[in-house]
Amino acid sequence: MPRLFVYLLCLTLGFAHGPPALAQQPEDTAPTAAMAEVLLAIEGPATLQRIENGVPGWTVYQGGTIAGHIASSWEVAGSVGYSGQPLEVLVALSPAAVITGAQLIRHNEPVLTLGISDEDIARYVSGFAGLDLTAPESIAPNAPDVISRATVSTGVIRDGILRTARTLAIARGLIRSAGVDRISFAPLGWAGLQQMGAVTQTQVSMTAAAAALTGAKVPVEPGDGDFLRLYAAIIDTPTAGQNLLGQQQFTSVVGGLGAGQAALMVASSGLQSHRGTAWKRSGVFDRLTIEQGGTRWQPGADSYTMITRLMPKDAPAMKEISLFALPPTIDPTAPFTVEVTATRPTTGADIQMTITLPYTLPGAFRLAEPETAPLWHDIWMKKRVEAAIVVAMLTCLTLILFAQDAITRRPKLWRRLRLGFLLTTFLVLGMGLNGQLSVVQVVAFLHSLLTGFRWETFLTDPVIFLLWGFTALGLLFWGRGVYCGWLCPFGALQELTNAAAQRFGIRQIAVPQGLHERLWVIKYTLFVVILAMSFYSMHDAILLAEVEPFKTAISMRFIRAWPFVLFVLLLLGAGLFIERFFCRYLCPLGAGLAIPAKLKIFDWLRRRPQCGRECRLCETKCTVGAIDPLGRINPNECVLCLRCQVIMTDPKQCPVLKRRARTTEGV
Repeated sequence: MPRLFVYLLCLTLGFAHGPPALAQQPEDTAPTAAMAEVLLAIEGPATLQRIENGVPGWTVYQGGTIAGHIASSWEVAGSVGYSGQPLEVLVALSPAAVITGAQLIRHNEPVLTLGISDEDIARYVSGFAGLDLTAPESIAPNAPDVISRATVSTGVIRDGILRTARTLAIARGLIRSAGVDRISFAPLGWAGLQQMGAVTQTQVSMTAAAAALTGAKVPVEPGDGDFLRLYAAIIDTPTAGQNLLGQQQFTSVVGGLGAGQAALMVASSGLQSHRGTAWKRSGVFDRLTIEQGGTRWQPGADSYTMITRLMPKDAPAMKEISLFALPPTIDPTAPFTVEVTATRPTTGADIQMTITLPYTLPGAFRLAEPETAPLWHDIWMKKRVEAAIVVAMLTCLTLILFAQDAITRRPKLWRRLRLGFLLTTFLVLGMGLNGQLSVVQVVAFLHSLLTGFRWETFLTDPVIFLLWGFTALGLLFWGRGVYCGWLCPFGALQELTNAAAQRFGIRQIAVPQGLHERLWVIKYTLFVVILAMSFYSMHDAILLAEVEPFKTAISMRFIRAWPFVLFVLLLLGAGLFIERFFCRYLCPLGAGLAIPAKLKIFDWLRRRPQCGRECRLCETKCTVGAIDPLGRINPNECVLCLRCQVIMTDPKQCPVLKRRARTTEGV
């Protein structure tokens, strides 16, 4: 569905041939001899030999001896940045497994385009030199930490460098590691894979099945043929996976695995199917179970990939070939059992037989040392205090929104909660935690759906991830106002400065309704243009996204060139006279959030029949002019400030309640 949505959006924006192609291998970026000498810190002529098998890269020779090794993070680790495009770094290792240098070759990262200089990134990448991979306990403390204003992109760079260096060191025999050997490759046929235990099998004859299923309404006819011939193999290692599936399909399957997952191939022939057809309706393969040490797991449709054929010429004919992504709860290095249940109806209860196939990963496919935790896990541990603060704010906001009826009946309480929360949003979430969302992230997310979505990329920044997660849920429950009205630091700054302006008696400008509605076109046009431009040039799209003042005001705290600061001051100045001026007419992020907000399933804001007919007070008091002359609330523009709900329930403000009170007193 996400890809279909983006495809239709691309057609709407004028991409007649559909969305752009998925991220492809960049053009040749092979290091030159001069680059190799700099990266390896060697003097004298160097020659490079390209290595294609196993882990691709280059071996560097000097005077006939190996001076080091170089590999690309895109080729080895598949580093994809925030933009959904390849993020390539060349990493160099000495024969002693020490990182001697790294060089950023290409990127298309939005956050690296403005605000962070090339010198900053070059300095960051070069900081990995000197890390000793033979002493893994010293890597994390000595490796450069992510840059706060480019957490995701520099996190991907950091992860790519360390994973590439470690993988390259293992492949070249410089260090050893634990878990499944996902590096080594040896060409083998079907017979060779079975001989080494990479593929195991079991067989149940028709005669054995007939005896086990005696009493079935439709009896199994005895015979020498196969009732079920079952095969299983862990294919994470290239020796198994590449030989069985071929290079291209193996790379695709393994590249789609998440952290802690492994790929299990189950194949079969004979009368009995290991898949059946019920899974197409239920989404669960109820015939198939993986059992390990008391843990039982049944694959779901989301973990399944169908394979049409195997590559070895000597492989037997298969009726069904399935690949399943094993969850982290199943350890591929420990023995497990594949179970297939055959069920037949009888005159009473159904009769079953279970075919079991034990599997143990061959010793040749095991490595010696434990695998390191993913980068995002370390970042979350380091930023658990920041994450806890955000969770506390989101919990508080949820309580406010669920209790809005009780709160809006008390105008003073609402006002204090409103201003207090906005002040916290600006000072703590914005200036303290840099928790400002941007249209750039919307564009990057849409690109990632086209080029291969990876949770670990977006998990790299806990604060932004939590905010986007809550905002996504909020769009369904309340609309765009959950973020725009309560959690946007710049939106909070606008409302706070306008509240101060009104306190000092600055007269507010009432924009005529006709002009007001036509000015909405600006922000929606900006969003569409930024998104469309990103498919041609992400750099130009990010330049245009500078219409957002968020980076200047929040991320960089006004420490920026004077034209950017002047632009922010002009927006804030306009907001002194027209409340939330930027939110109303210019914010492309608000426009981007308003589109999916159409899907919201609840309507929490109440209206009276008299609204817009006998009374237009809420319309004139609305923070962003989201109430039309007929009293209707436009969900695309509402920021959920709850001011209209306060007016409706306040007998001192609402004309309808005042009239009712006078009528009651007269009676």
